[in-house]
Amino acid sequence: MDTNPVKTYGIGELLAMARERAVPVVRGIPDPALGGPTPCAEYDVKALCNHLFQVVVQFQRLAVKQDSDFGETPDRLAGSPEWRELFAEETDRLVALWSAPGAEEGTTGAMNMPARLVGSMALLDLTVHVWDLARATGQEYSGADEAVVAELAAAVEELEPTARKMGVFGAPVPVAEDAPAFERLLADTGRDPHWTP
Repeated sequence: MDTNPVKTYGIGELLAMARERAVPVVRGIPDPALGGPTPCAEYDVKALCNHLFQVVVQFQRLAVKQDSDFGETPDRLAGSPEWRELFAEETDRLVALWSAPGAEEGTTGAMNMPARLVGSMALLDLTVHVWDLARATGQEYSGADEAVVAELAAAVEELEPTARKMGVFGAPVPVAEDAPAFERLLADTGRDPHWTP
């Protein structure tokens, strides 16, 4: 009998939870908002959508232990008026590939990182960048699932030193001691949880 009540989720299950929150936000981005600012100072809404698209597509490759290419970010929004639905399809594919047997095993990517940690990086982008997009476009984002936040808190702690050195995370933002776990996660990645455009 299993006496441990804590369920360990696969990275595919966690990505599926994040996808449920991500797709409605992306579908809700109006065209006039694409030029607006986001909590990621280097991206406007359109550039951040393209970046997130790139992450979703390249992390599909990493799930099957292929090399990824983050060199060029194609403009997937210009190519099709259906880009919101294409994003939903690509995100479904991401979830399916990371849910496949063996996806979390071994290492993947140019830096030969543990596959589950690499999957957590996709989860991080699919969570915090979607919060960025929701904030930037005046949409509700009720916070991530508890299991997603727990996975990401551990991943951020592990990735933090390298990510800060490479400028992937900004300087941590101070938050209240009793701030919700999701706000603390946003602050740890250098975001102001109360950012407004």
